[in-house]
Amino acid sequence: MGYSIKTISQKSGLSQYTLRYYEREGVLPVVARDENGNRCFHDEDLELISLICCLRDTGMPIADIKQFISLSKEGNSSLSEQRKLLQAHKLHIDEKIKFFQTFAQKVDHKIAYFASLEEEAKADCK
Repeated sequence: MGYSIKTISQKSGLSQYTLRYYEREGVLPVVARDENGNRCFHDEDLELISLICCLRDTGMPIADIKQFISLSKEGNSSLSEQRKLLQAHKLHIDEKIKFFQTFAQKVDHKIAYFASLEEEAKADCK
């Protein structure tokens, strides 16, 4: 089944401009065209776009995403390189999680502090 760029934009949450940019920059492989020259996306394209969004949303630079996509086109000969690239990115994600967990603990502490102040204020009003 073929999808228009508008449909893929709606399904992926990416703007049509971003989809065209990704294709032009080689992040997204060249998309098939219909007889009128319009982009015709398929389920495999949507799956790849989902992966690209996942990598981008977790902080992978576009250049690294482009490298990963390029390696994936090479097939089995680049599996080790693909794995290493994703492992490095996973370490980056894990570091970010730890970073934000520290802040979450501070926010939790403040929430508990303000909750105790509220309880004290209610007790004083009685």
